[in-house]
Amino acid sequence: MVVAASPDFSQRLRALAQAPGVYLMKDAKGDVIYVGKAMRLRDRVRSYFQPRGHADAKTRELVRHITDFEVIRTDTPTEALILENELIKRYLPRYNVMLKDSKTYPYLKITNEEWPRIVSTRRIVDDGGRYFGPYTSAGAAYRTLNLLNRLFPYRKCDKRITGHEEVCLYYHLHQCTAPCIAAVDRDTYMKSVESAALFLNGRADEILADLREEMEQSSDAWNFERAAEIRDRIS
Repeated sequence: MVVAASPDFSQRLRALAQAPGVYLMKDAKGDVIYVGKAMRLRDRVRSYFQPRGHADAKTRELVRHITDFEVIRTDTPTEALILENELIKRYLPRYNVMLKDSKTYPYLKITNEEWPRIVSTRRIVDDGGRYFGPYTSAGAAYRTLNLLNRLFPYRKCDKRITGHEEVCLYYHLHQCTAPCIAAVDRDTYMKSVESAALFLNGRADEILADLREEMEQSSDAWNFERAAEIRDRIS
């Protein structure tokens, strides 16, 4: 749902739902100057227009230029995060850039290894890795990295994979499929990595739809443990 433009902010703010979603702040020319996500849209968007103002000078500068806004509701916070990243890449809002927390744009990289990892980096080098981005802030990159880890559990360690190592804590937390102990074969692992690459290439809706279908099929087959695992990953 997209809220239509209206000069009456008070009425529009009251009409916002307490639901997850994304908000787009616009200036007098109608340009998108900031994109953010929220667990509860009404509370988050209203916070920009409170009479007490903001302690952060950069946020005060942003608010001073807001003349309109839109919101887009999503079904889950995960979908809000995905949409936020897509819209930031599309519009490159200037205040997302101004409020970023470092001078160099971060990228996400799928490493060129037999068992690839996904890491955050600020340097692009000719190492055979696949780079995605840039992201407008380190926070956006790390949120995406954490989301990818939940959707497609991949290894975090950089040790040589032999299949005969000791399992680490990430496996017990369901945050790694543990190729180090041969708990996953390489074809299955690479399928997950390629799904992550599709996700990073803007095909998130397709990937989420595939996961939901797999969850339903697992439930229909009475594989409730697998269905619950996928449910937890996409919720």
